[in-house]
Amino acid sequence: MLDVRRLQVLRAVVSSGTVTAAAAHLGYTPSAVSQQMAALEKQAGTALLERVGRGVRPTAAGLLLTEHAALISSAVAQAETALADLRAGRTGRLSVRYFATAGSALVAPALAGLRAEHPGIRIDAELTDPEDPLQELVRGRADLAVVVQGPGRVGRGFRLVHLLDDPYAAVLPLDHPLAHQEIVDLHDLSGEQWVGCEPPGPCLEAVIDSCAAAGFSPDFVIRSEDYATAQGFVAGGLGVALMPGLGLRDRHPGVVVRPVRNPEPVRVISAVVREAALEQHALRGLLGALQEAAASSGPPGTG
Repeated sequence: MLDVRRLQVLRAVVSSGTVTAAAAHLGYTPSAVSQQMAALEKQAGTALLERVGRGVRPTAAGLLLTEHAALISSAVAQAETALADLRAGRTGRLSVRYFATAGSALVAPALAGLRAEHPGIRIDAELTDPEDPLQELVRGRADLAVVVQGPGRVGRGFRLVHLLDDPYAAVLPLDHPLAHQEIVDLHDLSGEQWVGCEPPGPCLEAVIDSCAAAGFSPDFVIRSEDYATAQGFVAGGLGVALMPGLGLRDRHPGVVVRPVRNPEPVRVISAVVREAALEQHALRGLLGALQEAAASSGPPGTG
């Protein structure tokens, strides 16, 4: 195999015309340059230089390798430029995975901000419901995942960045006896029929665990994994529900929403990235943009 460094020495000798001039240009001694050329000729299996007066000129093989050395030098320079652009966040690709209610409230404004600051970044954003976005990150298919944090969900080698605490509220039909109250004790919903609106996972766990803390298990008579549809069932008088604030941005006119206490269920929304990937400037920029979006995107008021 030809030595790339020796090829560049050959290029310097050919362009300079003498070993001495090439040595001065490279900062080597003439003897070191001659040794490099001898070693390269041994690797090539043929003469690469021939003497002409006090200088040298390339043989056909030497000229061929000199041309390739120039291509290699150009390719290395391009690679260095591309690497610098990637490190600076001017180019590259980011894959983002998220769940539905985080999309419009957090991911969309964050990606818009990132694109404005880093227009050369290609963004691959994909909704993963009903799958867990974290699994896409663990499998190496994503650079960042927006997740609902649960105990022990993130292992070593990953960084968890808090974005938003998203409290659940009671969603009731307009004529429900508790609709006139400003705040609802969770236990007061223990005898109700319930409309489920969460797929299995940490969001549903937040509801189940809070109801258990209030002394009961919710009686789900209807299940829907879509908040808008679930609100329709509640408006029709088919049950009550607990829904997170981000899921209540589009309010059905046939429901009222009331804060809950004793306890108040809350889902913790976070971004997860690999520790090793944080050296990417664009990824750090995306994390910052998500935090800004979260800070300006509080849950909607009740009413």
